[in-house]
Amino acid sequence: MHRRALLRTGGAGIILGLSGCLSARETVLDRQPYETDPENLPYPTWGEAVPEVTLPDPISGEQVTTSAVGVPAAYTFFFSHCMSVCPILIGTLRNVQASVAGSNHQERVRFLPITFDPARDDGHRLEEYAGEMNVDLTAGNWAFLRPESVGRAETVVTERFGVVFERTEETDEGYMFAHTALTLLVNAEGVVERAYRTGSPDERQITADMEALVG
Repeated sequence: MHRRALLRTGGAGIILGLSGCLSARETVLDRQPYETDPENLPYPTWGEAVPEVTLPDPISGEQVTTSAVGVPAAYTFFFSHCMSVCPILIGTLRNVQASVAGSNHQERVRFLPITFDPARDDGHRLEEYAGEMNVDLTAGNWAFLRPESVGRAETVVTERFGVVFERTEETDEGYMFAHTALTLLVNAEGVVERAYRTGSPDERQITADMEALVG
């Protein structure tokens, strides 16, 4: 179901709860210009509360609740066997991670990419993938989040975050996914500040935006 349709058909309690949550929180960055009305977008945008989900980091064993991260955080959605856009999305966040480390902000931000391929992306594979992508897991600010099942991945990634993914037919090399490319930047209060809807996000802009949230 379309994410915004889901919110609207979920009952008045959901709408009121969301509204109250947003009214108590403020953004730091100015609103981005949109080519289309944000109300027609399936993913969360500026000023909206990040969808609240709790997901495990299979490498550390930590359970991460999106609404309780407590520091600015960047999210993206990926699968580790991707050979097209995902390495760019993960590589961009890795470069932002390195940039904020250079400005001594590494302990005041988090990077939380969410896989939608839990069947293959277990802890061992994700740790291996971190090495392939030169992600610094020792910094303490990066966690690969893994829904517990394929069904849970669809609920979290598509229904809650509005990121569509569709598995392709399996070949001798395995299966792939066609999917939305999205990176979200969320402030310490759990409010979305930026939705970068592109397969090649500008790492310098994300770094600048994240450092503005740190203050």
